[in-house]
Amino acid sequence: MNIPVRSQEADDYEHLRAELVRAVSRICPTWLTSQADDLVQAALIRVMRRKSEENAQISTSYLRKTAYSALIDEIRRCRRLKEVSLDAEDGGIHPEAETGSSRPDPEEVSAGHETGRAIRECLAQIVRPRRLAVALHLQGHSVPEIGNLMSWAPKKADNLVYRGMADLRECLVLKGVRP
Repeated sequence: MNIPVRSQEADDYEHLRAELVRAVSRICPTWLTSQADDLVQAALIRVMRRKSEENAQISTSYLRKTAYSALIDEIRRCRRLKEVSLDAEDGGIHPEAETGSSRPDPEEVSAGHETGRAIRECLAQIVRPRRLAVALHLQGHSVPEIGNLMSWAPKKADNLVYRGMADLRECLVLKGVRP
């Protein structure tokens, strides 16, 4: 009789996944519980990439930080896309759904147009590599994605985004627009 033998990798994977499930369940807001599995998966991908790159042991605190980071990224993505969970009707309240009207008033629209115009003018003044990095960052791409898209080293992408955002903030402040 053959007894299936589980590999150490499979045991490690199951342990990491269980730890991430616990971490996500502790920090996940009720309006995002329907996406908890996706958050666990996103965090697990990050952990596995780090583990394969550095071939190091992963601490529980690192797992919690990774789960938290995945949650923050998902919240930012939801706010950027203005998604409303279908579970909101079942009692879960999404922060974006708490407002009475989904249509902005004319003053908000005008302010948005002015801010957009100021951002475009400031972007035009930034040197090209920084401008490209900032534009991709503002579209929601992560620094590693920007590096891959532009065929830049990770550190170069990080520096270009950081310095480009600093340039953008400085220009916006000079124009009287607070980022």
